[in-house]
Amino acid sequence: MCTSLLYTDTAGRPYLGRTLELTTDLPYHLVYFPQNTAYRSQLGDASAVPYTGKFAVLGVTMPGRIPTAEAPITLADLKVLEGINDQGLTFSLLSYPSAAGKRASLTATQAILSASDLGTWALGQFASVDEVKTALEAQSVALEPLALLGGVESPFHYIVHDKAGRSLVIEFDNGQMFTYDNPIGVMTNGPRFDWHLINMNNYTFLSNVDQSSAMFGAYKAMQPDSGIATAALPASNTSVGRFVRAAYYAQFTEKADTPDKAVLALSHIMNNFDRPRGITIDYPTEDGGHLEVPGLSHSSDTAYATEYTCWTNLSDLERGRFYLRTYGGLNYASFDLAALANCGGARVLPVTMLDGMGGDSTHLLAQGAAL
Repeated sequence: MCTSLLYTDTAGRPYLGRTLELTTDLPYHLVYFPQNTAYRSQLGDASAVPYTGKFAVLGVTMPGRIPTAEAPITLADLKVLEGINDQGLTFSLLSYPSAAGKRASLTATQAILSASDLGTWALGQFASVDEVKTALEAQSVALEPLALLGGVESPFHYIVHDKAGRSLVIEFDNGQMFTYDNPIGVMTNGPRFDWHLINMNNYTFLSNVDQSSAMFGAYKAMQPDSGIATAALPASNTSVGRFVRAAYYAQFTEKADTPDKAVLALSHIMNNFDRPRGITIDYPTEDGGHLEVPGLSHSSDTAYATEYTCWTNLSDLERGRFYLRTYGGLNYASFDLAALANCGGARVLPVTMLDGMGGDSTHLLAQGAAL
């Protein structure tokens, strides 16, 4: 499961928060892709899609294949799960098990973009949601079988935000691609995104104003403390419940009046979606429903699977700041995208190196491995 939301300050500046939950940790890497990076998306026998990054990109990535001694991981193998470019555009990948399905046959003459490359394709080339939408109208995109997930086709959907506060959902459902404007700025997992919007019609009564007293006949009932306004929020950690809660917190949290205060407010919002190991568990006998991402298997050390927050990200779209907190840390490590322009090329840092880190960590990435 994953939760993504957009929060704005008093000046309307947007800030993105997202969590990533799985039943196991994966080999995440924080990567800086400099301006003018050359990319190439290859899907099966279809014609490749080459593109050059006009903009610098910073993001959390995963290898797109299993490395070998003869063929170690290269920069081209690292696929963006969460990222931001130097124009204030962000890209987020979230779990969506219903993505795969029957699709139109591909020919070798078609230039097909793999959905695994949507992150660098969007962040490397475009500055706004409108630009991404226009480009998608002309670019064929298809799902790719993922070796790290046992050959399962990309079980994800995607959301793009820009610093004007606009949001776009890119969603494959049963093999067919849909795009949606996202006026709420929130994304979780299934069902389809348009279903989540319709479901919000059931929550028009939500307010952050406590109704702390009421008369029942001659008896005046009184709440002993504050907080009754949240009584009607969904209590579970299901995708449907989290979508409603994320919309509520993004809407009603006080608007901060400076960027630093806004990032702090957003960190408090995201604490509501932080999930410790064991808070819910699923046994293999329960139809495998706990595997939010098909193809993953949990550790054999336990008899059950438990989804937990592997990492949480905050992004300041206006200032180009990227914040990351791992399950192994209490604080956020921060990275300044503009400052990384001086590091002389692409840089890679294993996310596990951020366990326990906090504060400005730009220098750690700048000193990271060069690819």
